[in-house]
Amino acid sequence: MFQAKPLTFQLESSRVAFAASYLQGIAFDHYTALLRFDPNSPVLSNWQAFAQEFSSKFGVFDTVAEAEENLYNLWMRNDERFTTFIVRFEKEAYETGWNYNALWFALRHALPQRIKDVLRLAPKQPTYDSYKALVTQIDQRYWEDR
Repeated sequence: MFQAKPLTFQLESSRVAFAASYLQGIAFDHYTALLRFDPNSPVLSNWQAFAQEFSSKFGVFDTVAEAEENLYNLWMRNDERFTTFIVRFEKEAYETGWNYNALWFALRHALPQRIKDVLRLAPKQPTYDSYKALVTQIDQRYWEDR
């Protein structure tokens, strides 16, 4: 985000303020306590200090493990369109660092039976991207026929 708007986020304090506007719950409480009781804290004006403070206190300890767990528990609902699902899937998938073969396996596992049934009749796809394209076509046809 900061690179997309370099003039807006030229100052580190602007970056901190922007990120802080998304804080909720206990993280927001911590931020407001800093504003009130330690207004000169570098956490409030230095992006690196802010990121370190909030990551260490409220961040996920092992983001890869969390993404793997989320991916394992992620299923495409029968009433969901693949184009919506793949965004959720790849958000977690790319965080894992898995190769395309592993992602392909996880994606197949997460699809509803209505798509798996059609995939059994289709030729095996040579790449992860071609597999996604085929699943997209199958899902689009399903919704057209409804």
